[in-house]
Amino acid sequence: MSQTDRKGWRMSSVITLLLGLFAIGAIVWIIVSPDKDEARPQKSRLALGERAPDFEVTNTHGDKVSLADYKGKVVVLNFWASWCEPCVKEMPLINEVYQSNRSDVATLFVNAGESKATVNEFLAAHHFEFPVMIDVTGKVSGLYGIIGLPVTYIIDKNGNLHQSIVGEISSREQLQTYIQSAAGD
Repeated sequence: MSQTDRKGWRMSSVITLLLGLFAIGAIVWIIVSPDKDEARPQKSRLALGERAPDFEVTNTHGDKVSLADYKGKVVVLNFWASWCEPCVKEMPLINEVYQSNRSDVATLFVNAGESKATVNEFLAAHHFEFPVMIDVTGKVSGLYGIIGLPVTYIIDKNGNLHQSIVGEISSREQLQTYIQSAAGD
């Protein structure tokens, strides 16, 4: 074995040893360190009947939107993302409901975690013209305890959570029934 080969072998041995020590240290740190989630209060799932958390965010048209702006209207609050297949599948149905109920129902689409450019590309590709609220930081999603997509909340005229729909909405009638029920409260 040449002098150069021995130096290369030593160097790779040292690197392997350092990586191994790093991995062992990381494992020990994970086991020994306190669980960070225990110290942080958990956001409980929102209960039907309680006040819907208010928020203010900018939409794709550049307007500031606050949930409080829609008091007195039934609100369909839909959380979605363009990479979420069930979200994309339900979007035409929710858009149809949005188009047919504009005067007495506010439909607010909240994109969870994507950039304005990504959202605008998605809307243009699917020929949707409705404004979408951009929640890049997850602030609004966090207020509503969103951990999976899609999720839709129906909020009554008084600003209270009336219905929660986790997963894809597959029936226009189902959504209309929830909206009519919220309007009647």
